[in-house]
Amino acid sequence: MQIQVFDKTFEPYITATQINEQIKKIAAQLNIDYAGKRPLFIAILNGSFMFASDLFKELTIDAEICFIKLASYKGTKSTGNVITSIGLDIPLTDRHLIIVEDIVDTGKTLDAFLPQLINQQPVTLKIAALLHKPEALQFPVTIDYLGFEVPNKFLLGYGLDYDGLGRNLKEIYKLVE
Repeated sequence: MQIQVFDKTFEPYITATQINEQIKKIAAQLNIDYAGKRPLFIAILNGSFMFASDLFKELTIDAEICFIKLASYKGTKSTGNVITSIGLDIPLTDRHLIIVEDIVDTGKTLDAFLPQLINQQPVTLKIAALLHKPEALQFPVTIDYLGFEVPNKFLLGYGLDYDGLGRNLKEIYKLVE
């Protein structure tokens, strides 16, 4: 069933069931990889909040989570500028860090953010992303835990928005062109 958000029409793309299955697979691997290590998950707001929440519920390891707000989107296009709105207030030295992203497309946001984390000398730094658009990648970013590779289309739902709307959808929709 298609939905309308502002002036755009979207059609179903990834179901809630498919999302939940992938999250369970990612969490299972994290539970193995980080057993006994107490990692710190850094969820990037606003888009990752649903993924981070559902992922965290599936973890059986001791883990912490914090949130940072980084943004580079306005409407359906990247502005090309990364804006930090809320910073980290937790020491990262000697920690195992896992960045939680809703989607990695150009990689610019992470490319700008990762050096700040590396400078704080974590033991490890990994990336967990629900979605990745390999065709859009312009900056070298390695995703260690990935839900889905998707085409370079505008997506909505499950944390992804179009000018603030659609984040609450349980499924992911793609723009009808």
